[in-house]
Amino acid sequence: MKRKIRYTDGPIGEYKVISDFLPSPEQLIKKETNVKVTINLRKDSVDFFKEIAKKNKIQYQKVIRGLLNSYADSFSHKKAV
Repeated sequence: MKRKIRYTDGPIGEYKVISDFLPSPEQLIKKETNVKVTINLRKDSVDFFKEIAKKNKIQYQKVIRGLLNSYADSFSHKKAV
């Protein structure tokens, strides 16, 4: 921002109070049942996921989990919620 903002103690202008439209924290939590598995992957595949994870600043396991979940959802008969 090149333009400097000047704050004053004067009136702000017209404003409108809006109702709270955000969901409660309980509604934001996805309730999923997870199962822990052990899997052997090629080193180059894991390195690929680690590089993606590093660029996005997340854990590489989350990248792999997201990929597998998306694949399963796309071929599953039930719709993902």
